Amino acid sequence: MADSGPWLTIVGIGEDGWDGLTAPARAAIEAADSVMGAPRHLSLLPKTGRGTRIVWPVPFADGVPMLLERRGERVVMLASGDPFWFGAGSVVTRHLEPGEWVVHPAPSTLSLAAARLGWPVETIHSVGLHARPVETLRPHLAPGRRILALMRDGASVTELAAWLAEQGFGDSAMTVLEALGGPRERVRDCTAAALDWTDIAHPVAVAIAPAGAGRTLPCASGLDDDWFAHDGQITKRPVRTLALSALAPRPGELLWDIGAGSGSVAIEWLLSDPTTRAVGFERDASRLARAADNAARLGIARLELVEGDAVAQLAERPRPDAVFVGGGLSPQLVEALRALSPCRLVAHAVTLETEALLAQCHARYGGELLRIELAQAKPLGTRRGWKASYPIVQWRVAW
Repeated sequence: MADSGPWLTIVGIGEDGWDGLTAPARAAIEAADSVMGAPRHLSLLPKTGRGTRIVWPVPFADGVPMLLERRGERVVMLASGDPFWFGAGSVVTRHLEPGEWVVHPAPSTLSLAAARLGWPVETIHSVGLHARPVETLRPHLAPGRRILALMRDGASVTELAAWLAEQGFGDSAMTVLEALGGPRERVRDCTAAALDWTDIAHPVAVAIAPAGAGRTLPCASGLDDDWFAHDGQITKRPVRTLALSALAPRPGELLWDIGAGSGSVAIEWLLSDPTTRAVGFERDASRLARAADNAARLGIARLELVEGDAVAQLAERPRPDAVFVGGGLSPQLVEALRALSPCRLVAHAVTLETEALLAQCHARYGGELLRIELAQAKPLGTRRGWKASYPIVQWRVAW
């Protein structure tokens, strides 16, 4: 807690500049010893003022120490619109104690865009693509969805439109919203496939109503196997569905996927909720690279991949809430995982040797033991017959 009240005032400023600021925000700027902000933000202020104008550097993180050095002065930090909607506010306040700052937000791009489009704010999926790859949108591409993306610049809007077309969503309606709330405001409509503008101005956001023949990711676990590139080392869809049901992902939880293979289990864990996290351990470098590519294509950036023997590296990682072992469980790994209590473990066995180990572990440590036998209809001469897969034994335990 600051001894004499907030020393930092975070002011959200829109394209309407000084005229759009509230009286308290103006008073804070006029009384400040220093005002920090990006060149565009500083240019929106009157030329007069007692405070020293300080340009926030690039990359943004380099400016945080500069700001903290002024603790005790009266400092104003300028940010775009609402500083806590994909803004700089949370980046700075994580370094401060409660009571060190006060905030005067302006209307966010989300609010202004919703007002222009007539979209209820609660129906919009918003994402900041100014610092993320366009693939981040992949799980959210579905007809009927409304998406609002903050973009880095005009070139990134063109990149987004081309990517949507590549994914089969070229018919998506796109509304490009430039410099909302100010004299340069411009709102234009087109489809992703037809976008060819070269004069898109910053700051810019894009509203997307997905449409087209592109594939939509289902909400339930158990993606078709062809969503994942693999070399055969993959937990197949029906078994993966049972594994994820047993793992029972919850918001904010961390999964260890040991023997990640294609990364399918970890990726579906991460798709279950945007706050989940996962670490995949894999000895084979080519499989590790393939898992990384699978995650990127499906818009998952939270998968950490570790090459090498899992047992040797477990102690170096944050403790998980759940662990999946798709095969190759050993007594040494079991003992290492037991030290992680409390934790949920789901292990699969295909070989007789590993199945015997799971039976021993079940007898010793309890939990649930499940035998999974699947068969698919396949051609048999001129007719069809059942072709059985290898049985899978699943051990589920919490300790």
